Amino acid sequence: MHIKQLAASLAAVSTLALATPAAAQSLTQSIERDMPELMELYRELHANPELSMQEVKTAARLAGIMRGLGFDVTEGVGGTGVVAVMKNGEGPTVLLRADMDGLPVTEQTGLPFASKVTATARSGVESGVMHACGHDTHMAGWVGAARQLAARKDEWSGTLVMIGQPGEEVGEGAGAMLEDGLYTRFPKPDYAIAFHDAAQIPAGVVGYASGWALANVDSVDIAIPGVGGHGAYPHTTKDPVVLASSIVMRLQTLVSREQNPQDPAVVTVGSIHGGAKHNIIPDEVKLQLTVRSYSDASRDGLLKGIERIAKGEAIAAGMPEDKMPVVTVDPAFTPATFNNPELVDRLVPVMQSTFGEARVIDTPAVMGGEDFSRYRREDPDNIQSLIFWVGGVTPENMAKSEAGEITLPSLHSPFWAPDADAVVETGATVLAQSALTLMAKPPVN
Repeated sequence: MHIKQLAASLAAVSTLALATPAAAQSLTQSIERDMPELMELYRELHANPELSMQEVKTAARLAGIMRGLGFDVTEGVGGTGVVAVMKNGEGPTVLLRADMDGLPVTEQTGLPFASKVTATARSGVESGVMHACGHDTHMAGWVGAARQLAARKDEWSGTLVMIGQPGEEVGEGAGAMLEDGLYTRFPKPDYAIAFHDAAQIPAGVVGYASGWALANVDSVDIAIPGVGGHGAYPHTTKDPVVLASSIVMRLQTLVSREQNPQDPAVVTVGSIHGGAKHNIIPDEVKLQLTVRSYSDASRDGLLKGIERIAKGEAIAAGMPEDKMPVVTVDPAFTPATFNNPELVDRLVPVMQSTFGEARVIDTPAVMGGEDFSRYRREDPDNIQSLIFWVGGVTPENMAKSEAGEITLPSLHSPFWAPDADAVVETGATVLAQSALTLMAKPPVN
């Protein structure tokens, strides 16, 4: 079922977002009692966002909270990353992640605690800064789970690793923490879990995918040289604009004619630049692409296909050998995120018992990217991972959207303002319940 159909069918369910079966009352009631403080933290984080790899104050705030809960805390991992460890006897190691960075977006939500922060990104561009992807709700929910797990040490046995990750929005933070010894300086996880708010799902509804959940993300640049000259005498030139146009059109066949239709992929040319005047044929055109896939084999085929097409079209255009296009793949790609089916099968029934089956839905995989994928990819044979969605659309806005009265803002929109209470409370509950399930003490005979 399409995600919009799922959202429509669950619009009414979202009005019951805080209703839970009696079996889960102890944990849910405890989190509900913590909600005033968690929401105060959420508003503080929302009003004071920091850009990717610049999360100095945010990291210090989270580190202080975790120390107060009794965790062994290390700051500055992978730049501004926070690692908080709590050892509680023998058992598995569970890693819970929250991402900390905001986006270079000027907020237009009208919230009383809206961000007024401005900052300069590494690109040198100054702009407003906003938690337009909901990382403030992720951090508040993460803290909520940490509070519960620290208070319930008699219910679990093992090692809990809580990480505040920088730089998710630029795809650098997870890799930076791993390179800085996340799995050598600190306990290596058996399980890695995180959540993300969702802008198409009713507030408080949990969404999950089994298997692929998010895509490989590659950035590709193509520099297309030519032989410039006067626009009135094209026969004296080798026109890179025409060649670039041929390459752009031919690239579409990678997905439509070379990719298995049941194996989704995207090749999008997001930028084309060349020339400066009406009557001058330039000597270079530059293309910028985003490429999305799931499996390593699909990714490899797409990237090789891009290079093949660029060179082949240049040959067809009569370009000399020393004027072949140069294809550059950004080495800092974001790998696809995989939810281990066995972990999904283990945790989804727990979510359903906590919230009821109607509030836990199977959602399609998406072509967006998440560097949470790197935690499993570092050792896929020994680490199982799960990232789940928590809906953030209020019942009122969901109803208006289905009636065609409004268009829902997406993640990264300056208008995105999730139902933060529902996201934080639901996210905290699922994180805590998942850890308690995976590290549950064996029954005493």
